[in-house]
Amino acid sequence: MAGRDAEKRHTDGDGKRHTDVTDSAESTWEQQLLDHLRPTARDVRRIVDWLAATVDATVSLRDDAGTLLAGRTVSLDEDLAADIVAGRIASAACEDDGRHLRLLRVDLPPPAGAGVLTVSRTAPFDRRTSEVVTHTTAALALLLCAERTTATGQRLARATSDLRLAILQLLMVEDTVAARRVAAGLWPGLLDTDTACVYVVESTPDDRDRLAEACIAATRDHALVVRCPAMDAHVIVVAPHDTAGPALRGLCDRHPDTFLGGSLPQGLAHTATAYGQAVSALAVAHFRPGKAAVHAERTHPERLMDPAVVHAWTTRLLRPLDTLPHHTRAELLATTRLGLEFTAVNTAKVLGVSRNTVRARMERVETLLGTDFADLTVRAAVHLALTAQAGLDDLGSGPATAPVHLDDLLTGPALHSWAGDLLTRLDTDPRDLRRTLRTWIAAGGNAERAAHLLGVHAQTVREHVRSAEPVLERQLLAAGSDLYEVVLAHLITGDLDRPRLHPAQSGLPDAPVHR
Repeated sequence: MAGRDAEKRHTDGDGKRHTDVTDSAESTWEQQLLDHLRPTARDVRRIVDWLAATVDATVSLRDDAGTLLAGRTVSLDEDLAADIVAGRIASAACEDDGRHLRLLRVDLPPPAGAGVLTVSRTAPFDRRTSEVVTHTTAALALLLCAERTTATGQRLARATSDLRLAILQLLMVEDTVAARRVAAGLWPGLLDTDTACVYVVESTPDDRDRLAEACIAATRDHALVVRCPAMDAHVIVVAPHDTAGPALRGLCDRHPDTFLGGSLPQGLAHTATAYGQAVSALAVAHFRPGKAAVHAERTHPERLMDPAVVHAWTTRLLRPLDTLPHHTRAELLATTRLGLEFTAVNTAKVLGVSRNTVRARMERVETLLGTDFADLTVRAAVHLALTAQAGLDDLGSGPATAPVHLDDLLTGPALHSWAGDLLTRLDTDPRDLRRTLRTWIAAGGNAERAAHLLGVHAQTVREHVRSAEPVLERQLLAAGSDLYEVVLAHLITGDLDRPRLHPAQSGLPDAPVHR
C-alpha cells in the first residue's frame, strides 16, 4: 500500500503470530527518545522511566556499588553484573524464572566508573524492543558523557574560583609570599609586582557570575578576579600596575546597573587597605553619572595632614602591637582594618575565618590600644591610624621626639577648610540634618539613642542620616571609610569631643588632657 505504513505479520515456528512495528511506530519512539535529549528535557530518571513504559518492562540503572540510580530494583546475577562493570563483557542476555533480561554496561560520571542498565520483561525481546533498548542505552551514554564533561568543567571552575579566593585571603593578611606561591601554578607572573589596585564591581546577585566572567575577559586573565564571599553582588579585582581600570570602566558603560569603585595603588601587603578604599569609592560611584569612582578622585583628610606628624602619631599609637610576632601583628591589623569597614560576619567571610575569630582579634586590639570600638570617634581615629600605617614608608620623616596627640593632626587651615566645606553642605536642608547627624554619631550610630536625645522617632533619625548620604556623597548607615571621614570632619570643627585612646596610660598618644 503505497504512501501508507503497514504492519508485517509473521508466524514463528511455535505457531504464534507476532507483529513488527514498521516505520511509523519506529519514528514515534525515536522521536520521543530525541525529545528526551533536548537541553531542557535531559533527565536520566525520565529516560529510564520512558524506556520501561515503551518496552513494557522493569528497568533499573545502578552504579558499580549496586546503588539504584534510576528506575526500579531488578534482581540479577551479581557475578554477571560485576563482569559487566569491570568491562570483561559489554552486555548479556539471559532468562531467569520466566523473566527475560538484558544487561548493558553504561559509563557513569565520577566517582563511579560504570553502571549496569537492566531491562526485565515477561515477554521475549523482539526486534523492536531490542532496538529501543540499544538506542536508549546509547542515548544514556551520550547524556552521561555530557554530564561528566559538564561536571568536570564545573569542578574545575569551582576549584579555580576557590583558588582565587584563597590567594585574595592570603593577601588580606599580608602573606604575600604564600599568595605568590599559590598563584604561580595557574597564573605565572600575576603577582610579580610591588603595587596593585583593587576594584570592586557591583551588579546584582543574579548577574554576578556573568559579571565575573566579563571581568576575567576584560582583564584578559591578567588580574585576580574573585567573587566576593561577603557581598553577593560584588566582584573583587586585584590588578597589578593599575592596568584594569579602563577595561572595567568599559564594563560599566556596556552593562546597566553596574558600578565600579577603585583604590589607589597600594603595596600587595596592603591589599586590605586597598579593598576598603575600593568599597568606599563604590559608594561614591552610585552618585556619579559614569557609575565609576576611584578613591583618589576626592580629597581625603589624611592627605591634608602633616606627613611627619601622622607618622609620629601612628607609630606611637600602634606601638603596643610591635611586640607581637610579625604574622600575629599582620593578622590583627588586617582583621581590624576590615572589621572597622564591615560587619564581623562579612569580615569573617572575606578572611575565611569564623566571626568569633574576628571579634576575638578585634577585642585583642582594643585591649592593646586601650580603646573601645563601640565609640565611633575611637573607630574613626584608629581607622585613620591604620590607613596611614599602610603608607608609612611613603611619609618620609621619622617620628617626632615630642609626644604627638590626635589634636596635633586635626589642625591647620587646609583641614578646617575641608571639614567646613563638607559639613556646610547639610545646612541648606531645613530639617537640620547636621544636628541629627552629629547627635547620631555621638550616640555611636544608634538611631534609638539619638532619637531619645533629639526627642524624635528613631525612623526620623534614620531618614535624616539617609538624606545626608547623597549630599555628602558618602555612605553613612554602613560603617566604613565614608562614615569615619564625616566623623573626622566633626572632630576637626569641634562639633564632637576628642576620642579617648589609651585612657589609663599617661604620656601615650591621646591620653586624657585635663583642661
